[in-house]
Amino acid sequence: METILRRERLIVAGGLASIAVLAWAYLLHAKDAMGEMDMQGMVMPWSETDVLLLFVMWAVMMVAMMVPSAAPMVLSFITVNRRRRAAGRPLVPVAIFLLGYLAVWTAFSAVATVAQWGLHKAALLSPSMASTSPTLNGALLVAAGLFQWSPLKRACLKGCRSPLTFLMSEWRDGTAGAFVMGLRHGSYCLGCCWILMALLFVAGVMDFLWIALLALLVLGEKVLSRGELMGRVTGVMLAAAGILRITMG
Repeated sequence: METILRRERLIVAGGLASIAVLAWAYLLHAKDAMGEMDMQGMVMPWSETDVLLLFVMWAVMMVAMMVPSAAPMVLSFITVNRRRRAAGRPLVPVAIFLLGYLAVWTAFSAVATVAQWGLHKAALLSPSMASTSPTLNGALLVAAGLFQWSPLKRACLKGCRSPLTFLMSEWRDGTAGAFVMGLRHGSYCLGCCWILMALLFVAGVMDFLWIALLALLVLGEKVLSRGELMGRVTGVMLAAAGILRITMG
């Protein structure tokens, strides 16, 4: 059974890595096209196609950023699933669990698309898809910094940092159960990270360095032994940067 488990974990880990790589490759390919659309969109309304492409970009970006940080939970899911199967329990589809997780971030992508469309209509976007309002940028940074110290952040992060505890307490059998588990884990993850994702409007939605740094922060908070401390230190830095941005205009 252990040999089968190791093989299954390797296959799924390779699949998750492939999904993440393909998502990053799509973003690299789309960067020039989306940047060109935004340059034109600065002086004309966006069409339905533009908004749809923007939504796809956000959805793929969330896959690229969040799938690596979900890998420990998915691999733990496989371990629990296989051992339950050995005890005569029904096998629960891991792909459905991941689908539920990604459904949460797809919904967030729709909200982010609407937010970006609103900033565009208010003429508050630069050609790099960053907010041009120092006050808004500062407020987002301060809000993100304070959120890093909030009880909600700690509660959601606890659910993300303890895969086995989450699975033991939230386990549900069947396809629908796997999807609900994915939704619940995605909700914890969203609760941890939503304001960090909003910071993409500060440096630019297609700023790859900023995207990579945020993805590494999210991953570090979840998997490093001192991930919570790292998040709090980052919170202080974000709040300080936000105050500086507001005061300097």
